[in-house]
Amino acid sequence: MADPLRMQRTITKPVILDGFGFWSGKDIRVEFRPARPGRGIVFIRTDLPGSPEIPASAENQIVKLRQTSLCCGGAQVDMVEHLMAALAGLEIDNCEVHVNEQEIPGFDGSARPFAKALLQSGMVTQPALRPKRIIYKTVRVGDEKRWIEARPNYTGRTTLTYHLEYPQDSPIVSQSYRFVVSPENFVTQLVSCRTFLMKSEADKLVAAGLCQRVSQKDVLVLDENGPLDNQFLFPDECARHKLLDMIGDFALGECDWVGDFIACRSGHQMNVECVRKLLNTSVHIESDVVPVHENQFTAKA
Repeated sequence: MADPLRMQRTITKPVILDGFGFWSGKDIRVEFRPARPGRGIVFIRTDLPGSPEIPASAENQIVKLRQTSLCCGGAQVDMVEHLMAALAGLEIDNCEVHVNEQEIPGFDGSARPFAKALLQSGMVTQPALRPKRIIYKTVRVGDEKRWIEARPNYTGRTTLTYHLEYPQDSPIVSQSYRFVVSPENFVTQLVSCRTFLMKSEADKLVAAGLCQRVSQKDVLVLDENGPLDNQFLFPDECARHKLLDMIGDFALGECDWVGDFIACRSGHQMNVECVRKLLNTSVHIESDVVPVHENQFTAKA
């Protein structure tokens, strides 16, 4: 049996983060603001005329290299996955994200800077229940080499497992990690896990005029000897980061999920493909209005 529906949450006060875009190199300001029950996560482009809104939903996702991007009514926001992971991992359901450029800043390639700011703001419950979707039959996307499978979980918990597989001569060893979804586990096990790529891949991006301000101390750049000017926080940090990405991408379903999700060599596009398929096959439990109960989450990032 699934656990009872939980109360929706928002942050208690606005909080601002300044950084730069990994892809564009531009200075960027992000401001999180509280939002009413049922508002969801909405990006607001303050640099565009009329400050257009871009709801964080699977129907607004567009394909873009190595990132999750959203577009609505001609307005676009890029690299939202780590910010979305921080919100979803901390169970923040309603929030306006005001941003003055097309891209979300990258910081260290993890969700930690976003989560730290959100925790400093604090969270409060709201007079509405969070919608839930329960996996009642196995659903699979992908092929024999790259895939995601969603399976029923009759304990009511939600688990994510990622199998990371690279060739035997790769500096990234094959690894797996299983994560039981909860805000506490997110803060201690996933929030700090960073983006990674091979040095050959990084060199191609720089040669193409991208990622000009990103250093090897910002993200995990790997050669045959391992990370350059850096070190792993966990032996399986790469697999953990893939789960971080999954949490951010699956948040585009605008609900809590109940089931076991197993992925092998999948990426952002396949994550959202799985979400879209599940939205048509999983059980949807509608939210309802209930009396408000105050609650403060005080975990440290």
